[in-house]
Parts: sequence; structure tokens; C-alpha cells
Amino acid sequence: MSKTWNAMVTLRDVGKQFAGNWVFRGVSLQVDKGASVAIVGPSGCGKSVLLKIVSGLLQADEGKVELGTHDVGMLFQKNALFDSFTVEENLLFPLAERKGITGAEGKKRASRLLAEVGLSGSEKLFPDEISGGMQKRLGIARALIVEPELILYDEPTAGLDPVTSRKIADLIGSLRRETGGTLVTVTTDMQRAYQIGDRVCLLAQGRLVDGGTPEQVQATADPAIRQFIYGLRKGPLTSGLDAS
Repeated sequence: MSKTWNAMVTLRDVGKQFAGNWVFRGVSLQVDKGASVAIVGPSGCGKSVLLKIVSGLLQADEGKVELGTHDVGMLFQKNALFDSFTVEENLLFPLAERKGITGAEGKKRASRLLAEVGLSGSEKLFPDEISGGMQKRLGIARALIVEPELILYDEPTAGLDPVTSRKIADLIGSLRRETGGTLVTVTTDMQRAYQIGDRVCLLAQGRLVDGGTPEQVQATADPAIRQFIYGLRKGPLTSGLDAS
């Protein structure tokens, strides 16, 4: 896979193992600047591990990772909010730490972003005083407050009801159009993958398959992708298992 001039993320034959067991090997992927790629796959297949390798939180055991920027924001699956900080303080902290922006300017930026994610009026509340959907929106705001070029979303709609899930995906899409950022999202929710991603990839059984656009994925002949997206009981993802 040759790297193009506008590649934001390039993975070349990346592999990761824990205690001698390979989670995945030979993973290659290119995400161009301004693109949005959704990575789907069964629970436990290594999606979050792959995202953490892209972010630099984990190191690959083989292969090469190249980023077109050092400016990366990430929404963690559990949101990773500071429980002892208010909603506003959860935004002001990374803004001060990463951008050196404090005082009135920091509060102005936090206020503007909280309005964009529908959290105006919640500035002085603590994370345990707001709903799960609001916490997710706060996590998105915190990932975006430093205006990163590359944004990584780890299961952004996990645990949310279908209506809230769609609203969160709509918010991710609208903020992407507004900022022009590059997105890599991992999810088990195919509807949200179609909604967020320009391209959809499947990570399963230690390999990554690029299914193409949402329309191409839905029409694919790839048996592994078809089994996953249609929830089929029999197929390559369950070969060797009792799928009766």
C-alpha cells in the first residue's frame, strides 16, 4: 500500500499481541485527510486496541503506523471524564494542558462548544449529575475542544437508546462537516457505522477487510462481512463453533 500525499493515517501490516496471543496481524489501512472511516467487528476482536495503537496509547508489536498530524483527539468508550471536575472544567483542563489557553478565552471556547453539543446550562454540574447521553456529548466536546485534525471515536453510541444513538451520530457528522476533521470510529452498531463512515471496514478473526462505502458494504459478496452485518448464525466468523 503506497501512501498518498494527503494520508492522515497509514497502517502497514500492523500486529498486536498480548501474552503471546495475537489479537490481529497484517492490518493495513489508509485514511485520507478529511475522510471518515468506521471500523466494525465482533466484541473482543481488537477494535479498541487498534484505535489505541493509532492514538499512540499502545505500541504495535509489528508493522508501521504513520500519522499525518500530532494533533489527535479521542473519545474513549467509557468517556473517561473527570468525576471531580464540573462539565466546564472537563473542557478547560485539556484546553489549558494542550493549548495553553486559560481564563476568559478558555471559558469562551468551552461555552461555545457546549452550546454546539446541546449542553448549555450544564456548566456547573458534575458528570454523575447528567445523563449517559449528555456524558457522551461532553466526551465528544472534550475531544474537540483542542480542535484536533484527527479524531478517534471508541464506541461513541454504546449503551445509548436508539434515538439518542442517532442524535449522537448526527452530532458527530455535523461537527465533522463544520471542522473538516478526519475521523476513525470503532463501533458494533452497523446503522451508526453507515451514518458516520464514508468507508466501513470489518475487523474480525485477526484481519481487517475494507468493505468500501456503506452502499458497497450492504451489497458485498464477502462472506465475513455479510455474516456480520446481517447477523447470520453460520459463516466464516463462526466456523469451528457450534452455530446451530
